[in-house]
Amino acid sequence: MMSSTNSPEAVKKLLENMQSDLRALSLECKKKFPPVKEAAESGIIKVKTIAARNTEILAALKENSSEVVQPFLMGCGTKEPKITQLCLAAIQRLMSHEVVSETAAGNIINMLWQLMENSLEELKLLQTVLVLLTTNTVVHDEALSKAIVLCFRLHFTKDNITNNTAAATVRQVVTVVFERMVAEDEGHRDIIEQPALVQGNSNRRSVSTLKPCAKDAYMLFQDLCQLVNADAPYWLVGMTEMTRTFGLELLESVLNDFPQVFLQHQEFSFLLKERVCPLVIKLFSPNIKFRQGSSTSSSPAPVEKPYFPICMRLLRVVSVLIKQFYSLLVTECEIFLSLLVKFLDADKPQWLRAVAVESIHRLCVQPQLLRSFCQSYDMKQHSTKVFRDIVNALGSFIQSLFLVPPTGNPTTATNQAGNNNSGGPVSAPANSGMLGISGGVTLLPAFEYRGTWIPILTITVQGSAKATYLEMLDKVEPPTIPEGYAMSVAFHCLLDLVRGITSMIEGELGEIETQYQTTAEVASSPTQSSEHQDLQSTSDQMDKEIVSRAVWEEMVNACWCGLLAALSLLLDASTDEAATENILKAELTMAALCGRLGLVTSRDAFITAICKGSLPPHYALTVLNTTTAATLSNKSYSIQGQNVMMISPSSESHQQVVAVGQPLAVQPQGTVMLTSKNIQCMRTLLNLAHCHGAVLGTSWQLVLATLQHLVWILGLKPGSGGALKPGRAVEGPSTVLTTAVMTDLPVISNILSRLFESSQYLDDVSLHHLINALCSLSLEAMDMAYGNNKEPSLFAVAKLLETGLVNMHRIEILWRPLTGHLLEVCQHPNSRMREWGAEALTSLIKAGLTFNHDPPLSQNQRLQLLLLNPLKEMSNINHHDIRLKQLECVLQILQSQGDCLGPGWPLVLGVMGAIRNDQGESLIRTAFQCLQLVVTDFLPTMPCTCLQIVVDVAGSFGLHNQELNISLTSIGLLWNISDYFFQRGETIEKELNKEEAAQQKQAEEKGVVLNRPFHPAPPFDCLWLCLYAKLGELCVDPRPAVRKSAGQTLFSTIGAHGTLLQHSTWHTVIWKVLFHLLDRVRQSSTTADKEKIESGGGNILIHHSRDTAEKQWAETWVLTLAGVARIFNTRRYLLQPLGDFSRAWDVLLDHIQSAALSKNNEVSLAALKSFQEILQIVSPVRDSEKPETPPAVNVPVPVLIGSISGPSLSRPFVRTDSIGERLGRYSGSEPPIVNDELEDLNLWWAAWNTWYRIGSESTKPPITFDKLTFIPSQPFLTALIQIFPALYQHIKTGFNMDDLQKLGVILHSAVSVPISSDASPFILPSYTEAVLTSLQEAVLTALDVLQKAICLGPENMQIMYPAIFDQLLAFVEFSCKPPQYGQLETKHIANAKYNQIQLFAPAEWVALNYVPFAEKSLEVVVDLYQKTACHKAVVNEKVLQNIIKTLRVPLSLKYSCPSESTWRLAVSSLLKVLSIGLPVARQHASSGKFDSMWPELANTFEDFLFTKSIPPDNLSIQEFQRNESIDVEVVQLISTEILPYANFIPKEFVGQIMTMLNKGSIHSQSSSFTEAEIDIRLREEFSKMCFETLLQFSFSNKVTTPQEGYISRMALSVLLKRSQDVLHRYIEDERLSGKCPLPRQQVTEIIFVLKAVSTLIDSLKKTQPENVDGNTWAQVIALYPTLVECITCSSSEVCSALKEALVPFKDFMQPPASKVQNGES
Repeated sequence: MMSSTNSPEAVKKLLENMQSDLRALSLECKKKFPPVKEAAESGIIKVKTIAARNTEILAALKENSSEVVQPFLMGCGTKEPKITQLCLAAIQRLMSHEVVSETAAGNIINMLWQLMENSLEELKLLQTVLVLLTTNTVVHDEALSKAIVLCFRLHFTKDNITNNTAAATVRQVVTVVFERMVAEDEGHRDIIEQPALVQGNSNRRSVSTLKPCAKDAYMLFQDLCQLVNADAPYWLVGMTEMTRTFGLELLESVLNDFPQVFLQHQEFSFLLKERVCPLVIKLFSPNIKFRQGSSTSSSPAPVEKPYFPICMRLLRVVSVLIKQFYSLLVTECEIFLSLLVKFLDADKPQWLRAVAVESIHRLCVQPQLLRSFCQSYDMKQHSTKVFRDIVNALGSFIQSLFLVPPTGNPTTATNQAGNNNSGGPVSAPANSGMLGISGGVTLLPAFEYRGTWIPILTITVQGSAKATYLEMLDKVEPPTIPEGYAMSVAFHCLLDLVRGITSMIEGELGEIETQYQTTAEVASSPTQSSEHQDLQSTSDQMDKEIVSRAVWEEMVNACWCGLLAALSLLLDASTDEAATENILKAELTMAALCGRLGLVTSRDAFITAICKGSLPPHYALTVLNTTTAATLSNKSYSIQGQNVMMISPSSESHQQVVAVGQPLAVQPQGTVMLTSKNIQCMRTLLNLAHCHGAVLGTSWQLVLATLQHLVWILGLKPGSGGALKPGRAVEGPSTVLTTAVMTDLPVISNILSRLFESSQYLDDVSLHHLINALCSLSLEAMDMAYGNNKEPSLFAVAKLLETGLVNMHRIEILWRPLTGHLLEVCQHPNSRMREWGAEALTSLIKAGLTFNHDPPLSQNQRLQLLLLNPLKEMSNINHHDIRLKQLECVLQILQSQGDCLGPGWPLVLGVMGAIRNDQGESLIRTAFQCLQLVVTDFLPTMPCTCLQIVVDVAGSFGLHNQELNISLTSIGLLWNISDYFFQRGETIEKELNKEEAAQQKQAEEKGVVLNRPFHPAPPFDCLWLCLYAKLGELCVDPRPAVRKSAGQTLFSTIGAHGTLLQHSTWHTVIWKVLFHLLDRVRQSSTTADKEKIESGGGNILIHHSRDTAEKQWAETWVLTLAGVARIFNTRRYLLQPLGDFSRAWDVLLDHIQSAALSKNNEVSLAALKSFQEILQIVSPVRDSEKPETPPAVNVPVPVLIGSISGPSLSRPFVRTDSIGERLGRYSGSEPPIVNDELEDLNLWWAAWNTWYRIGSESTKPPITFDKLTFIPSQPFLTALIQIFPALYQHIKTGFNMDDLQKLGVILHSAVSVPISSDASPFILPSYTEAVLTSLQEAVLTALDVLQKAICLGPENMQIMYPAIFDQLLAFVEFSCKPPQYGQLETKHIANAKYNQIQLFAPAEWVALNYVPFAEKSLEVVVDLYQKTACHKAVVNEKVLQNIIKTLRVPLSLKYSCPSESTWRLAVSSLLKVLSIGLPVARQHASSGKFDSMWPELANTFEDFLFTKSIPPDNLSIQEFQRNESIDVEVVQLISTEILPYANFIPKEFVGQIMTMLNKGSIHSQSSSFTEAEIDIRLREEFSKMCFETLLQFSFSNKVTTPQEGYISRMALSVLLKRSQDVLHRYIEDERLSGKCPLPRQQVTEIIFVLKAVSTLIDSLKKTQPENVDGNTWAQVIALYPTLVECITCSSSEVCSALKEALVPFKDFMQPPASKVQNGES
């Protein structure tokens, strides 16, 4: 303003305007008012002069302003409207340029006063006053008061416009007066310190200290009070009339606009206290006394009726006083507030209650003010509890509105149609917020309670108290209050009160907390200097906080009861979603605030209210009835003397039902309904828990219990991870949900989940509260679920899971309570409950292991074990489904975490191992799957100390008998494990040794002994031993398949990996593993059941060789024995250095013996195979270093005593692998050669003794026979005998006659054992083929080995030859006389019925075809004899005689032999033997050692050549001739080998031979010959040979002794005598027979005799004459007459023979000579 009016242009313009104004004035007044005209003209000159003379034109103007203004004042004095207006305008222009001095101003005011009194230009006047007072501050004191009074006077004119303008001007002027004072204070503030005024100055006139503007303001305010109080003013002189309403308005505006004036100046404060407050109280009195409806007549004086305009303005003043000057007027305010509270009473007029409630609303939006009330009244003793009363009054007010319908106001119809809006109270001012709804029947938002319907009007924006009726300054009559207005305001009061208090307290709390944080940070910073002041400030802070906290707590304690009562009632009555939302929000914020301040009772009460709102009416939920809510549930309780009804919820509220479900209770009850309001409450509850979980503490119980019931009613069921999803109820009337709630459900479920997710932000204590609450909820649910199979409530369990999952980062603090409880749930009888307990537990464990902890689990083993422990605990639960979950969990852990379980392995493995046999197939299968995964994938990642557990667990699965496949596979796993040990041996060994050392140290420290299985062995070996022991257990499992598999695996492992063991550990392997196993197997086998097993479970057929337990065990025995033997064989170089090898050897032999003698073919045979295996042991020679000498008979070269060790032994023993190094450790650089050969021999002799015992026991015939008699099988015997050669190689040095005897017995018995006819087709060839059985071959081989050994052996061994011959000859006898086997009747093989298999017949025993065997033996005898004939022992022991004696049997039987080949072979053998033996016999003739042989030989010839057996009828002629040629051979032998040496041969023998030849030389007659064959059948060749031999022998020239000649003569005479007899008989018969021909034989015989005669004569002629005895010739000649008699015979054949016989006699036709006798001359 200054800048614009000071500028040269503005000044220039002002001057121009002034001059033009003056000209105009002089023009107007030219005619009527000449003085004025003159003044105006002189004014023009004056102005021009000032302008010309002064540089500061404005200042000069102001100095001369009285003169400058004068013309215009005069102009106004004319009272001519036109002129007056012109003048006033000019004056205003001057004023606006501030060129009016104080005197001029005084003059102007006086002039205005005159105009006013004349009622001229009233509006212009007001304008001028206003300009005058606002543009400058020159007007003071009387002038000012005169100006103000002028305005007041104009306010009370008749003209409306003037009145209103004046009123406005007054307001503005009053404001200006106070603004000046404020400006004055501002100006002086810096310059002078005001002297402190004496307090309580009671003299109103003492204003001397006030500065000018302040003084004006003081006087003005004082007079306003006077006027309102209807007293005369002191300063505003000239007031004529005044209204109270206007006065109150002015007072209010001053108090409202310039509070600082009253607060800074004590004079003004004094006015407030002494004038304003008493005035207000006085004016209130009619309202206080008035009671609506009480009859006025009864009271002594008429009561003044409350007057709306005054009352309303008073309340406005009170509002200002309380708001602005509360600190000055504490006591007064107490009175005002009490009054306000009273005005709410039901017996006050409606309008009064409405404005009172509006006033209270104004207070409610000022939380700091409320806080002050609380501090000043509620917290002081003996003071009214103002704050509590306000709140309670609001509550009572709201209740009264429901209980007493407002009088005089007809209730408006529920649905006001739009066209009715014109009539009735609904047409209240539009800002009352009643909604006029046209057309529809939509419900208005309203509260409805027990039939009382109160609409909710939108009255103000949240947090601002915009009043309707307190602003009705123009109304004189009380307005009609629309229905619901008061209720709506009261409702907003409550909401704003809650909002204000909570935001204020929470803000302050927040500040304190941040301060704490900053001081904490500062304290932690290293600056030393500031430490002291920090401590100071911290302690100050503490004190401040203690004070603040006391206030907060008092505020909450004062208001919560009333708030809760009111809000609960409103909540119940609310039918409008928005209102409900607001109520719930208020309850929620209060609950949270109480929680934050630790006020448990009030917190729980608010939470209970929300919970009750969430559930259907009268829902039986014990939690809500037992808690602190009990204080509220009494129907009525007193709040500070005010009776507040607690109204029970009305069930008939008009709410939309959105869901019908079942209550969660033990006994099924009917259904319950949820309304949309219930759902809204539920959402609030969720919100509360979500945002304020940290302060809920113990009331989690309430919240969660309620949520649980709601979730149940809505049918939400837990899904994965614990989130609840809508699901159908299982039984009972199923849940019915409207679409409205269906769309809400996912949201609710989502909030529910988020609620528990947010638990991660709770502090530890709050989290524990939450967990405890969930656990106790869950316990209740468990109790409910006992004893019935209803669907249980899984809410708590699901939420425990969710809470656990989101708090993984600090899982340690809640793990134990959480999992401890879930483990209890897992044991619950209700399967659904259990299942969820397990689901929750396993999910938590899996999540815990996968969570990215800090530090990671690998570095925090304690946490890892903590996480896995519940998994182990689950093993104590017997429910099948739980265990299945547990195992599935293990499987998943393995799949996801297997490589980083570390120290958790024992726990995990323990879970698999805890599965018992009786727990069902599926469990075992799942557990086994886990184990398989471990073995295939995770062995390398686990600590080596756990490997033993893996072995144990795998072994335990092998023993489970639920599922054979699992057992078998587990054995496979053990094999894989062993393989792993083998491959990673060194690493494992190192780690185990390290661990062992650590444990040893611990044990020593504790002073205990380290205890582990197989202790003295090193840890790695112990691991192997555990593995072997497990397999060993499986080898005696009841199931054959398992035994078989385990056995194979055990021996394969020991075989493949045994070399890794320390040498000393082998001792344990042999005694504790292998022999222990053998003992158990032997025990089981011998006691096994012989009952037949029909089928192998299911419909598997069992082979007949396995159809009894005994047979199945037999297989096991076989496997085990073979395995052990193999180990003894292959690992001998390791075992022999052990101290007690010989004892082990004996034990092994004992096992072999008992197996070999078991009455089971399979076992016994296998035992022998094992025996064979261990006998093939050589000194350890590697393939690369075979001995250079090939061993005889493919038997390993033994180390002989005293022999120089061969090249194979002097070589160093080398192995290319680590085993070689290991062995190196045991024996230094020396190769581990068995040095103690004596010990070695002992081992072999032990083996021989065992062999002998097996042989003698097994081949000894049983005493009695029946169907079940056990007879050893051929393969068994074969194997037995086959062992001997190998064994013999090792013992031959000590093998003596006794041993040979023993051997012979066994061989003989073995060959004698018959076979069963069922088996014979497989063992025997058909009868016609001459083949040896393998047994027989073996026997011969044994003997062969022996004889070769004897042959090569020293002299003393050769005495064994005869024994061998005896043995062989005994076998030769079998050809004609098969051996007996005890008393057993055997059939000859030829008639055994082995061609047709006879079922069910007892097996017939078949004697073998011994012929090939006997014949083979015979060949051997011949061979052997050829080699050994000259041996002393052979000569001495009459071997030749024995051979002849043995051969005599088949030779004498001849055709009666079982096989024709026998006698043929016998003959040829005899011939061979004799060809060698006879010269030896002759050689030793003198010694007499062969004397007994000759008669035997003679008898043998006799028996053979003249056999008693008849040739078979079907013998062909060729055959016959062949046989004859054999006979001829024999005779030839006699002629070449015997007769020439007759002088060395006993006489009797030669005689016998002669007789025999004699006999042979005559045709022997056979009755069976046919005519045609007779020539051949007569063995002519043979006879001829005999004859010739006889003759040759008789007439040989080399007669040496007379006896010999005598013998030959005797022979001849016998021959001739016989011929004579035959001829005589023939002649006789011929004569008698007449015409009949003689029998063919007789004819043949005679022909033969005739032929013999002619031969004889021929022979005699050829012989030297001196060799023929004279008697012989005599006998020959004597035949002649007889021959001549035969001439008459009729047979032409005889005739021709006779002719031949007679012819030689011509040589005897000589003349008689002299008498001298031949030979006597």
